[in-house]
Amino acid sequence: MYSHTKKVGSLGRYGPRIGRKIRYEVRRIEDSEKGNACPNCGRYIKKEGSGIWKCGFCRLKFAGGAYFTTTEKKMGINSDSSK
Repeated sequence: MYSHTKKVGSLGRYGPRIGRKIRYEVRRIEDSEKGNACPNCGRYIKKEGSGIWKCGFCRLKFAGGAYFTTTEKKMGINSDSSK
C-alpha cells in the first residue's frame, strides 16, 4: 500500500481516479468532520448515519447536518427580509 501524500492527504487512497476539484471538496468535508465537538461535553463525536451524531463519552445522540453537526439557514430569493 502506498503512503498518502502531503498535497492530497487522506484522499491519496483514490489516486488519479477522481478529478482535482472533487478531491478538494471531499478533503474539505472530511477535514471539517474531524473537527466536530459534542455540544454537551465538548469532546470528539462520531457520525452514526447521515445527519445522526453520537458522543462516545457522554452518550448524547442528536441530529445535525449530513457532514457537520450544525446546519446553516440559507436565505432564499423570496425572503421577507428583502422587502
